[in-house]
Amino acid sequence: MISRILVPTDGSDPARAALEHALDVATNYGATVQLLYVADTKTPSLTRLGGDVVDVLEREGDEIIADAAALAEDRGVDVATEVVQGDPRTVITDAATGERFDLVVMGAHGRRGIGEYVLGSTTDCVVNRSEVPVLTVRSAADATQRYPYTDILVPTDGSDHATVALDAAASIAARHGATLHLLSVVDELPEVIDAASTDLSEQLEENVQEVLDEAEATARRAGVDDVTTTIATGSVSREITSYADAEGIDLVVMGTHGHSDLDRHLLGSFTERVIRTSPVPVLTTRRADEQD
Repeated sequence: MISRILVPTDGSDPARAALEHALDVATNYGATVQLLYVADTKTPSLTRLGGDVVDVLEREGDEIIADAAALAEDRGVDVATEVVQGDPRTVITDAATGERFDLVVMGAHGRRGIGEYVLGSTTDCVVNRSEVPVLTVRSAADATQRYPYTDILVPTDGSDHATVALDAAASIAARHGATLHLLSVVDELPEVIDAASTDLSEQLEENVQEVLDEAEATARRAGVDDVTTTIATGSVSREITSYADAEGIDLVVMGTHGHSDLDRHLLGSFTERVIRTSPVPVLTTRRADEQD
């Protein structure tokens, strides 16, 4: 269950898209949204207005948070707000540590101070260090946000990291009655030069299909009725985003690390690329024993 959602915001278009998607999720779960603005202490921000010295970033943060809170209240979502000073990466990650929140929702990019973009690098840091799942949302022209989810994609390589992502995705799919798409991408075939143009060896295909079959069984035990499995070859990140676009996927769920026993590909190393290019929101999870 999701009862408290952390939404860092900086007033950028991606942050606004993330907030709107977070409000959809919050409405569905009856969750409270915590809005957080971090005035970056690495950016000079003090200025004089009249006879007073004020922090421009904090003042700007107050305005951004007020606008975001008004949007949440218009949607009937319970909201709390906070404006603090610090390093956005540290503050947000610390806030996502422990049991305060069940989910973090962030824009895939954002802005630093007045006019410079920063949430991109901040998001990368939070995705890799957060103890709770992180849902990233893009606002580019090729990006869409649909809710509730009807089609959920889980790239899997059979690793423990991919299994954690599968468990999360299966829970969401069961809640929404969504179709769960399981995709295994073989990124590298040492025996050939052009993997995408060459059929998989029979043994390799059997091994990959076994991974998918096990994942399907896990999903069905979790209550998912509609499951599809697909094997693809080529660039992992490109195949994932292409599949998401072609199949009308609403959500991609991935572990932040992962490896195949076949040693053919590393899902974790592709997660950030998928976050930056996915046409739909991406939910990332971490294995419990890797959390800081």
